[in-house]
Amino acid sequence: MSFSIYRNLWKIYLLFALTLFLIKFLQITEEAHHKVYVKESHLIHNDRDPDPAAVNQPANPIRVEFANLNQNDRVNVAIGQRFAEISFWNLIGLTVASGGINLAVVGTANLTAIITVLVVHAVIPALGNDWVGAAFGLGAGFAASLLVGLLSGVLVGYIGVSSILTTLGTMTLVNGACIVITGGSTISRLPAPILAIGNGVLFGIPVPLLVFLLCAAGQSLILSRTVFGFSLYMLGTNSEATRYAGINNPKTLLGVYFLSSFLASIGGVIMMARFNSAKADYGQSYLLVTILAAVLGGTSASGGYGKVVGVVFAIVMLQMLASGLNLLGVDPFFAIAMWGAILLVVMTLNHFLRRRA
Repeated sequence: MSFSIYRNLWKIYLLFALTLFLIKFLQITEEAHHKVYVKESHLIHNDRDPDPAAVNQPANPIRVEFANLNQNDRVNVAIGQRFAEISFWNLIGLTVASGGINLAVVGTANLTAIITVLVVHAVIPALGNDWVGAAFGLGAGFAASLLVGLLSGVLVGYIGVSSILTTLGTMTLVNGACIVITGGSTISRLPAPILAIGNGVLFGIPVPLLVFLLCAAGQSLILSRTVFGFSLYMLGTNSEATRYAGINNPKTLLGVYFLSSFLASIGGVIMMARFNSAKADYGQSYLLVTILAAVLGGTSASGGYGKVVGVVFAIVMLQMLASGLNLLGVDPFFAIAMWGAILLVVMTLNHFLRRRA
């Protein structure tokens, strides 16, 4: 681990300290409310019979499968399912390190999920095989996401349009296309092979967690061990100097947005498998957390530097904070506001530290 990574770990420590303080404060508050609730509940006697409709309701097969697991596997599956949105948080570092940004990752993920579900519904009745239908659906979903990345890469790299304007346009285009395709409704009923991606356990490790670790390791190797990764960092540092050095800037940018869309599609598949459905507006709050994880992990907002290990540390801290708030029953809208406040504080501190340096 290089010195520059250690230099950026103060953000992780700061977030960790704030996390512990906030969770402890909320825990004390929750305990006080719980004591009041227990006292009041003793004064209320409710002898109503259970709802027959609820008793006779058929069990959810996914929940039954989860209930049959042992305690260790239950904990592992819960952690893996909570890590489903982590794929989004690890996506943006690639484009930010190049000096750009990709605002269309969430829309791309939803497009992948929607296309996958639609193709699965069309292929499985015709072929009568869940595995073949899942393969066709996933292939079509990934192809759609790569077309989005190809469009963004061509506009930014070869035509020279600003990355924020390009991805803002593709985000709007993809979100509109998703709404038109689905009519704004939720489409569900996925086959078991796809559901296993978001709910399965392999060798005691949840499949979503394995997918995340593989993506993080692959991205780290690409950034640190390949010519493409070196070109990406050089491009983020100084695009003019990179061009005079003989590096093909348009090709590098095309690869950046191509890979970013591919990773977004993986996040979309995991989210779709967890929810057993797809919709145009799933995960709209993940873009903020994506940028926050990149900044907290030490990725330079102006480009030229970014390490996957730093982003992973930031993801773990953010996940700890999100899990603590969720267990304490904190309003999720408050959590979103807190992410924005943390991002503003860290960006401001980064600005003053750069000025002092």
